[in-house]
Amino acid sequence: MGKNGKEPDVAEFISALAAGNNAQLMVMACAGAAGANALALVAARHQTGGRVVCILPSQNYIKESKDSLGPYSKCIEFFIGNPKTLLPDNFKGADFVLIDCDIKDHKGIFLAAQKGISEHVGALIVGFNALRKGSWGNDLRAHTHFLPIGEGLLVSRITSPKKSHWVVKVDKCTGEEHVFRVSNNSSPRRQWIEA
Repeated sequence: MGKNGKEPDVAEFISALAAGNNAQLMVMACAGAAGANALALVAARHQTGGRVVCILPSQNYIKESKDSLGPYSKCIEFFIGNPKTLLPDNFKGADFVLIDCDIKDHKGIFLAAQKGISEHVGALIVGFNALRKGSWGNDLRAHTHFLPIGEGLLVSRITSPKKSHWVVKVDKCTGEEHVFRVSNNSSPRRQWIEA
């Protein structure tokens, strides 16, 4: 646990999000050298068996990243370039994208990631260091939530175009709550018994 046991550590939280989503292609856009959050994706990779890609802004950050990550740097594929163009062109299959909001055009990268992976229902896009940049307003697509963890996280899930709703049933004997998601577009399955 993070500070005072009240707030989860950002890297642990990111790792849990990626692993819990069973991410197979995790892409991180860095403002500088890769650090603790890249290690979080490596930890998730060990649970999911996926790939970790780190996009660095320049060749200068490769050695610093490898020194910072130590032997775990071998678990990461490094790319140099602009994540705004690399994400939709080279990593359309990404199902977990992590963006450092300290990048100058972080909003553009976030939107490019949303557009680039829009066909992967359930994919997550997470921005960290979001508090440093202030409010993002309504210029991002729907389903983006701000979490006050660490320096702030923005989390966006690519959802299905099918509408659904949640049903909560309480077991009267045990008091347990059971939550189900029901699709509105699917017709109920009926079994017919012929006599």
